[in-house]
Amino acid sequence: MHSDELKRAGLKATLPRLRILQILETSESRHLTAEEVYRQLLEADEEVGLATVYRVMTQFEMAGLVRRHHFEGDRAVFELNESGHHDHMVCTACGRVLEFYDEILEARQQSIASERGFHLSDHSLYLYGTCVGMQKEGVCSLPDDSAAGARSQGEDHGGSVKS
Repeated sequence: MHSDELKRAGLKATLPRLRILQILETSESRHLTAEEVYRQLLEADEEVGLATVYRVMTQFEMAGLVRRHHFEGDRAVFELNESGHHDHMVCTACGRVLEFYDEILEARQQSIASERGFHLSDHSLYLYGTCVGMQKEGVCSLPDDSAAGARSQGEDHGGSVKS
């Protein structure tokens, strides 16, 4: 995403917005809190305040550029809205977030809504549990939900996990 995409979303291409967008695009993790974005800005010697980061993330969400999730408690986590619908598995021991898509699960949810006369406009599914590494060794052995790995795989319709 570049300045023209910000403009298409109805946002002026300011330096803080461009820097925050760059972090979201290049971060190893696809799911970041505003504090994590702020920390990366500080590490890059960018002079953007935490309040600005929160404001920009909210603007990005309202413009449809990012999606906000509340995986655990009140902490909001943001991800770029670029890879179609998917659901999430969250390891409660190590905090890893794995994305997955399952056609059968999606069809069943749609069927449940339709059977009850409910028009489904959107949904999100979060599964909480413990990842394999934490179960076996007490140490997470899963790769991070890396930007490169998850973004290059695209949408997986085979019911598998994107990590």
